[in-house]
Amino acid sequence: MSPETWRPLVLAAGAAAGAEAAHWLDAPGWLSAMLAIMAVLACGTSTYRKGWLALRHGNLNINALMSIAVSGAMAIGQWPEAAMVMVLFTLAERIESFSLDRARQAIRTLMSQSPETATVQQADGSWCDQPAREVVPGCIVRVKPGERIALDGRVTGGHSTVNQAPITGESLPVEKEAGDPVYAGTINESGSMTFEVTASARNSTLARIIHAVEAAQGSRAPMQRFIDRFARVYTPTVFILALAVAIVPPLLWQGEWLAWLYKALVLLVIACPCALVISTPVTIVSGLAAAARHGLLVKGGSHLEIGRKLAHIALDKTGTITHGKPVLTDFVVLAGLSEARVRTLVASLAIHSDHPVSRALSGLAAIYGGALEEVSHFRALPGLGTQGEIERTRYTLGKHRLIHDLGLCSDALESQLAVLETQGKTTIILADTEQVLAVMAVADTVKDSSRQAVAELHELGIHTVMLTGDNIHTAKAIATQVGIDEVRGELLPEDKLQAVESLQGDGQLIGMVGDGINDAPALARADIGFAMGAAGSDTAMETADVALMDDDLRKLPRFIRLSRETHAILVQNIVLALGIKTVFLALTMAGAGTMWMAVFADVGASLLVIANGLRLVRK
Repeated sequence: MSPETWRPLVLAAGAAAGAEAAHWLDAPGWLSAMLAIMAVLACGTSTYRKGWLALRHGNLNINALMSIAVSGAMAIGQWPEAAMVMVLFTLAERIESFSLDRARQAIRTLMSQSPETATVQQADGSWCDQPAREVVPGCIVRVKPGERIALDGRVTGGHSTVNQAPITGESLPVEKEAGDPVYAGTINESGSMTFEVTASARNSTLARIIHAVEAAQGSRAPMQRFIDRFARVYTPTVFILALAVAIVPPLLWQGEWLAWLYKALVLLVIACPCALVISTPVTIVSGLAAAARHGLLVKGGSHLEIGRKLAHIALDKTGTITHGKPVLTDFVVLAGLSEARVRTLVASLAIHSDHPVSRALSGLAAIYGGALEEVSHFRALPGLGTQGEIERTRYTLGKHRLIHDLGLCSDALESQLAVLETQGKTTIILADTEQVLAVMAVADTVKDSSRQAVAELHELGIHTVMLTGDNIHTAKAIATQVGIDEVRGELLPEDKLQAVESLQGDGQLIGMVGDGINDAPALARADIGFAMGAAGSDTAMETADVALMDDDLRKLPRFIRLSRETHAILVQNIVLALGIKTVFLALTMAGAGTMWMAVFADVGASLLVIANGLRLVRK
């Protein structure tokens, strides 16, 4: 905060201390009153203005309570205490603002890691530094060893290792070569590279992280909504109680009016839910910042808080549990066509799809140096395969289920497919309108991180389920390698959605982890949707509740642990704030509590809950 923000508060604190000293030294009453009024005017005008607006709308908020308490204290001649109450309350507000800024700054500092200039190739082949915000997609940028990468892009030349910790949270540098993505704010470590810019500075992965997290801060977590509702009931209740304390004893038991009015004002000060209200946003924002530092983009405090309640985690297979880059392992021609012709047909159909299995098949024609055929009337069959016409003949390239639906399966083919599928391989079949032409098998490899992630989820008491469009034999083989509890295979997108709904049927919360459009319905239906490999993917960024900024499933148990820690700190802060208020309420009713002591205790409670909440950022 700037000195200008604190200067009026320092002046007010000095005047309040002077008023207190004048009172204890038996100085003239006008001196104590003058110093107290100076203190209130120096730091309390904003509180009075907001309190008056609240009262006009019938809202007994914190500012309204403090305005009434300070005004009442001055009316009964308690000048030093009126000044000290206003100073300490203003201090609490400054601390609240400072703490929230600090938690948010932990996220905003990511933006400063992106350099302001980039070395861009010009039309004549020369290189020139220009502001990163002016570089448009398609430009070629050069980055030297030790430099930060200024924009998102895809490597076009060179080889290097890049520290991606600011974006993905990965602790080790990642090898980069031609075709690999790079992200703004990451550090090029060993070699020189050139890359083609794929997004402007305002749309970079780093910029989208900042925007998404700041937007998430606007969504209130369940605990925060509870505190808001509690404060709306709690504050008026205590106000009515304070009014009763001021009026009932003097009327019924001939109590001293000023003494009971003073107790009522102290009760109003105690009623101010400063520490209680600040405890939740500081903790939630700190948790969001901690998640971002670990490569977890959480789209709101509500998701961070309910993550601790997840009972099931459903996971897609390809690209989530496995690397998503299957390789061809078997190729068997069944009809009278040559192997070269079959490879050309397969590659011509596969090249039109971006599915990982299709990518493994799209290079088959190159083995014999053949050219691809033109495909007309091409159709993508989500979760099943593709169809298209080549030289007026319709060909189908797809899964076992698709060929079965076409009525082209035979006992011999079923036996052949069963052997491959029990080996954990994915079978792909090429057929024309009359017969099956070829059988192929591809196999994917499991990520090492998947095994560890599933083991950690089990330690946390989470039940794991694999939901995949692959055949059940392949799915079971992969699940056995990883240690997943339950397997459901051969699922279309709508089948995955129904599977998620069935898991929700017992009232338990479920998280869904996926990486593609086929997973979108299930991701949307799950209580928390996790997007894998979200760095650079607009769709994943926009649809997921939590985005894992790399392909590391170990971030799932990390998110759940962070959610549990966040909830524990929220509960600690609420108990602490209410406990301190209860103690001072008892002291006040016993006649031992004073107004400025109550505010001082509230400031202390605010400091404690803020420090406790910020522990999440420091981890």
